Amino acid sequence: MSSRREYEIAFVGLKPGLHEFVYKIDDRFFEEYNEQDFKNPRAEVKLILEKNNSFMLLRFEVGGQAEVICDRCSSNLPLQLFDEFTVTVKMTDNPDEANDSEEDPDIFYISRTESHIDVKDWIYEFVNLSIPMQKTCAYEAMDGPHCDPQARELLNSMKPEEGKENPVWKGLEQFRNLGEEES
Repeated sequence: MSSRREYEIAFVGLKPGLHEFVYKIDDRFFEEYNEQDFKNPRAEVKLILEKNNSFMLLRFEVGGQAEVICDRCSSNLPLQLFDEFTVTVKMTDNPDEANDSEEDPDIFYISRTESHIDVKDWIYEFVNLSIPMQKTCAYEAMDGPHCDPQARELLNSMKPEEGKENPVWKGLEQFRNLGEEES
């Protein structure tokens, strides 16, 4: 099956009800897209399509793993992917106009004459949305098994000592009560 048609679903031939599709996602999937914030994805996207007479409900379940770079120590960090997304696909006579005026990003319109729906861009979007904005080894302690010990030492040496005032803020206390004296 060609890469393009692999993600097209011929929904016209499907009976009303639930239908399941499973997609294995790896680096080859992302080749036609720009560079990603992750590498070596081994994801599985399960799509449950609920077909009704005038609409379809698409539930995407993203699972698997990808390798990201830690925002704190720059080491490679395996990241578990898990998320769920839902898209409602409605059929209409003028889908372009309906999509332009629709405010809900989870509703998509297609023409009543369509027979296939391409889910590749949704899979791309949902795998990317499964990657958190902040990617770190461990949230507070920075002691995860993947944390770079040299970076951890450097970052810990830059922390201000407890009880010692940071010189950047020295002299600002004179402005603390300034507003109260004027009133």
